[in-house]
Amino acid sequence: MRKILFSLLCLVSLTMNGTPIDRLINRIAPGSASQFKIVRQAGPRDYFELSQAGDRVCIKGNTWVNIASGLNWYLKYYAGIHLSWNNMSANLPVTLPKVPKPERHETDLKQRYDFNYCTFSYSMAFWDWKRWEQEIDWMALHGINMPLAIVGEEVVWRNMLQRLGYSKDEIGRFIAGPAFLAWWEMNNLEGWGGPLPDSWYTQQEALQKRILSREKELGMEPVLPGYCGMMPHDAKEKLGLDVTPGGTWNGYTRPANLSATDPNFDRIADLYYQELTRLYGKANFYSMDPFHETPDDASIDYGKAGQKLLAAMKRTNPRSCWVVQGWTENPRPAMIDSLPEGDLLVLDLFSECRPMFGAPSIWKRKEGYGKHNWLFCMLENFGANVGLHGRMDQLIHNFSLATGTDTAYQNAQRHLKGIGLTMEGSENNPIMFELMSELMWRVPAVTSADAAVRLTKENWTRGYVKARYGTDDPVLQQAWQLLIHSIYNCPAGNNQQGPHESIFDGRPSLTNFQAKSWSKMRNYYDPSSTLEAARLMTSVAERYRGHNNFEYDLVDVVRQAMDDQARLQYLHTIADYNGFDRKAFSLDSAHFLNMLLLQDKLLGTRREFRLGTRIEQARSLGKTAAEKDLYEWNARVQITTWGNRTAADTGGLRDYAHKEWQGLLKDFYFMRWHTYLDALSRQMAHHAQPDIDALGGGPNATKTASELFNMALPTGPQIDWYALEEPWTLQHNPYTSAPEGSPVDVAKEVMRFLETK
Repeated sequence: MRKILFSLLCLVSLTMNGTPIDRLINRIAPGSASQFKIVRQAGPRDYFELSQAGDRVCIKGNTWVNIASGLNWYLKYYAGIHLSWNNMSANLPVTLPKVPKPERHETDLKQRYDFNYCTFSYSMAFWDWKRWEQEIDWMALHGINMPLAIVGEEVVWRNMLQRLGYSKDEIGRFIAGPAFLAWWEMNNLEGWGGPLPDSWYTQQEALQKRILSREKELGMEPVLPGYCGMMPHDAKEKLGLDVTPGGTWNGYTRPANLSATDPNFDRIADLYYQELTRLYGKANFYSMDPFHETPDDASIDYGKAGQKLLAAMKRTNPRSCWVVQGWTENPRPAMIDSLPEGDLLVLDLFSECRPMFGAPSIWKRKEGYGKHNWLFCMLENFGANVGLHGRMDQLIHNFSLATGTDTAYQNAQRHLKGIGLTMEGSENNPIMFELMSELMWRVPAVTSADAAVRLTKENWTRGYVKARYGTDDPVLQQAWQLLIHSIYNCPAGNNQQGPHESIFDGRPSLTNFQAKSWSKMRNYYDPSSTLEAARLMTSVAERYRGHNNFEYDLVDVVRQAMDDQARLQYLHTIADYNGFDRKAFSLDSAHFLNMLLLQDKLLGTRREFRLGTRIEQARSLGKTAAEKDLYEWNARVQITTWGNRTAADTGGLRDYAHKEWQGLLKDFYFMRWHTYLDALSRQMAHHAQPDIDALGGGPNATKTASELFNMALPTGPQIDWYALEEPWTLQHNPYTSAPEGSPVDVAKEVMRFLETK
């Protein structure tokens, strides 16, 4: 009787709270769910439909996520409300704009994935439930129904290793710290950033369970991490297992790989899945990326490994599907060729630039993924770097090849099952993620031969701008047309990895260009375009003072304009040095440093661009002072040196996750540039004096002619950058998330500064 009563109470509670979409609406706009009529209704294809039901807006769809997509479509294109990472709340009018005639969108792309492993460390390392709740709502609104769900993965491993006989200290040396868990999970490193305290495991387990519960409530299919053979590097000595040493990754010891032919493989794999299932339940999708970023090894039987990994997953859930990243050499054909069709889903990770499904690309695979299903994905951002960036034409073109009727891509088209957002870092470039999330609903327009209805970056952006700002302002339209024809249209053949990097953010030298080692950055747009876009947006800024989306974009666009002009200023400064114009160098170097500090001031007006936001998130998760300090150290190291001296300098990881954030600019990047420019100035002053030693018997008198010649070359100062950088990572000086100043006022100040140079 008690159970029946409890069930009835739950049913009543559910009825009172309405559908999952009603609750989503009320989280976005409290009390507004009653203005909508939500209808979940089966259909032969995935769809949503907007119509009018008296005074209420009716949204139909065959799944909760599709209905949420319809809600987002209505808010953007009828109500002029754009929900974005910078603003997930809405003030709806008492009377909603009516839908004059039914509008229906359908798609066959039913699987829509979200996240890269890196996203969980670069963007989400210190998120709490409140932030995750907003992200899950964002996913639903953007059609995501297959989110990667790896929060709390470290709890599974801790429990499994304990059962295998590893001590707490040994586990602590294996599992990485909060900001580096992604690379541990991808088999790149061990232990860096740890050891994790017990409280971390407790809170992350609870957080993952809340995440999974909400995702399932909305009808999503979370993708859990599967077992791909990773073991601690000492597993052979400790457990007597037949493991292949992982070698090193940018200076770090990599975990070992348990051979699929080892008789213990099934036992270890089953132990892993037992712990995973006990903690988080079973999944219909498991993510596994064996041999990630490793060279081919003739000693490994890749075919056998693939079969073993699939079999272990199937023992856990016979209906499950293996999700694998299409990235560089993976998935190796030898590993997947013998696997049954339908049991593998490949994420074509960088479809907008380096597609592997068969479209023209340096990574093109002639036969794509053969018989296996795949998702068209947009990577967009590497290292969670801040900066405007996009490949609009490439994205739309490659998507049209994947979804169109060109017989050259017939096999890829037949096996395409959906889309994916696979960014290394989120909370940036909302325009690109908005476009990507809409493509699946706009396939007829993307592939149309009729120019009048074909989707182009120009006609799509006009709708985006109107939705983003709630008005069709011709000045803002002009600004964005400039941007989409320049910085948001990185051309084919340019393999740049993510945003156009700031000159402020890299270690100084005489030849600065890229901020990080692997960006492959190359100029492809005129810097006057971002400057003019910033000028246009600033010219109407008073009209939109207080408008969240506008002020975020204003800061972001003006920031980019400052970066682009600072790059030119840097080149002037170095030209002064090379030309030995000491007076001009003094003026230009001071101007460059002033630009950097003014950039810091601009970014301080928005919490999204403040280092304090990240530091506060990190410290808030700690239960003790020591834990807070550990998490803050993780946060500081990741965005600067990334690793220890070897990883930073020899491994090339330094500045990979560089950020254009207030606080980081004035306290870290300014320190580096001031040190370097001052050293150049002193070097010039020294070279302006005759070298008396070389002339008259001093220590240089014994040097050869060749040595004296080399001394005269403009090599620039030699500075131990790591020695300067590491102390900042160890500090605990406070940073806050609270904005300072007005975005509009400081943006105007920046533009006056740029226009008076």
